[in-house]
Amino acid sequence: MSLTGLLDVLVEDGGDPALRAALEAARSGTRADLDLTAPPGVRPFALAAVAGRAGRPVLAVTATGREAEELATALRDLLPGDAVVDFPAWETLPHERLSPRSDTVGRRLAVLRRLAHPDAGDAEHGHVQVVVAPVRALLQPMVAGLGDLAPVALRAGDEVDLDDLVERLAAAAYTRVDLVERRGEFAVRGGIVDVFPPTDEHPLRVELWGDTVEEVRWFKVSDQRSLEVADGGLWAPPCRELLLTDDVRERAAELAARIPGLADVLGQLAEGIAVEGMESLAPVLVDDMALLLDTMPAGTVVVVQDPERVRTRSHDLVDTSKEFLEASWANAAAGAATPIDLGAAAYRSLADVRARASDLGMPWWSMSPFAADEAAEDEETSLVAAQGVEGYRGDTARALADIKGWLGEGYRVAVLTEGHGSAQRITEVLAGEDIAARLDESLDAVPDAHVVHVACACLPRGFVRTGRNAPCER
Repeated sequence: MSLTGLLDVLVEDGGDPALRAALEAARSGTRADLDLTAPPGVRPFALAAVAGRAGRPVLAVTATGREAEELATALRDLLPGDAVVDFPAWETLPHERLSPRSDTVGRRLAVLRRLAHPDAGDAEHGHVQVVVAPVRALLQPMVAGLGDLAPVALRAGDEVDLDDLVERLAAAAYTRVDLVERRGEFAVRGGIVDVFPPTDEHPLRVELWGDTVEEVRWFKVSDQRSLEVADGGLWAPPCRELLLTDDVRERAAELAARIPGLADVLGQLAEGIAVEGMESLAPVLVDDMALLLDTMPAGTVVVVQDPERVRTRSHDLVDTSKEFLEASWANAAAGAATPIDLGAAAYRSLADVRARASDLGMPWWSMSPFAADEAAEDEETSLVAAQGVEGYRGDTARALADIKGWLGEGYRVAVLTEGHGSAQRITEVLAGEDIAARLDESLDAVPDAHVVHVACACLPRGFVRTGRNAPCER
């Protein structure tokens, strides 16, 4: 669903002055700090304007992972869907003796790969315009260079040596099994290789004829039956963010000799055996750690949503990380007699991350639903002339009355719902009240006045823009 027509109304000639000023600031790169006060429903439009109209990469930061997913979904109605990605955070803390889920790792590595090596010929793996991430992902350091890890990619007609393919999958932390049932597993039966990439809903079956890939198909885990042909072939990113390379294994062996309390864990890593929670040892097994900011393209604009909630969440995360670091399982295993410094993996403070953004020349903007003083607007604060729409909670009569009032005042009105059936029903209800309504497949053109445009979209909240001939969504 395309909502670019609504975006045109907001940011093109005659649009909201605050949004237009933000768009010009993004184009010129002259504003390092900007606080935009706007209702939640306006946020996707402001971000889409900066990314799509100003051509600036955007890193949108939310307080929680759920908010990040909702925002990314909304942005895909305003920008090309493949250009918007969400970067998930680990479910575990940096110093827990638990590894993040393979699907989480796969999604993260897929994003990092696109940021480092975009494929201009493939939209699914091409340039990214907006990265949406929870603050937890923003604060956590990760192994540097993850974007350079090449996925295992195969298409029909490719030439590949079976033994080499098996080695590459094992090196990417895939587990060899007899029957593929979970993400991060692969199996070999004659000339057939089954692989379950962590980023896919179904596993893939690669059929070889000699050294030639004859076909790549999806298949079902439940009965192992092949499904339709996978047109994109196999694209399998690594399943762990710490791979047991020769260098990592050598360091693990050296540390095992120096720290007897960790000899059991480090000894297994030295032998190339993955261990649960081994990611917490990354700071002492790799050369460098990096932040998500370090992987973003030059010219990126960082936009923090609900800065007060993000700040509170970041403080809680940093405090919890500090507690785990002080009583980490690694120190406990070593009896605290031979300390091991894992501080490089701890969450950074929000102030440190912002300072890093300044060092990288990245503007740091924020978007809040309210200002400290709504009557005041200074050089760093812009007020969007819009207000949120109150939820109707099934009160159809009140909703219809509001729509009639907006139409009577000359507003452009768009009613958005997630389901096509709901959209049809809303159109029928409006028509029954003698309200001109039209069910649209898309809103990629400026909406007509005096007609209610009903469409399917995933915007979680609506808004009303103040002023005549302003758009309204719900």
